Order: sequence, then C-alpha cells, then structure tokens
Amino acid sequence: MGLPQPGLWLKRLWVLLEVAVHVVVGKVLLILFPDRVKRNILAMGEKTGMTRNPHFSHDNWIPTFFSTQYFWFVLKVRWQRLEDTTELGGLAPNCPVVRLSGQRCNIWEFMQG
Repeated sequence: MGLPQPGLWLKRLWVLLEVAVHVVVGKVLLILFPDRVKRNILAMGEKTGMTRNPHFSHDNWIPTFFSTQYFWFVLKVRWQRLEDTTELGGLAPNCPVVRLSGQRCNIWEFMQG
C-alpha cells in the first residue's frame, strides 16, 4: 500500500466512479447503437491482433464488454495499479518477488527476513 490511507481511498472512489460511468455509458451505447459499437470494438481488436485468432468469435466476446464481470475486472485492475505506484516520500509498493531459493513472497516480507 504505497499511498497514505486517505489518499488511497479517495483515489479508489474516483476510479470506482470512472469505471461505473464507463460501463454505464458503454452499455447504453451497446443497446442503442450495437453495429457502431461492434465496429469500434473490432477495430480495437485489430490493433491488438485479437481478431486474427481463429478461435475467437466476436459474437462470443463482444457481449462481455460492459457486463458486471467486466466492471469488476476493470475495477480490480485499476485499483491494483493504484497500489503498485508510489509518491515521492511514500512507501514502496508491496510487489511480489522470488527468493533465490525459488520461494515467492512480497517485498515487505522479504525485507523483514
């Protein structure tokens, strides 16, 4: 937890609002303009190479955009990014590390030993 608690919770609240608005607006647009949203999502998939995979069908994954699972996944990732950053003079993030013995732990646990 690299940020002080009040700063972290305020930033988490802001991220929650951003993701919620993103999902709501995306869902509304998906309902009102499904063809246009499909074209935009496919265009994004072209950039990443996802649409070139023969095992992916847009009919399978486009409906998952702006779903409840999508909301929780994006929120979790964005919140994790907040904890993985630090501010000048703040605590370092508690990143995972691997000891020379192969044992996995977090950096704070590693520094205690």
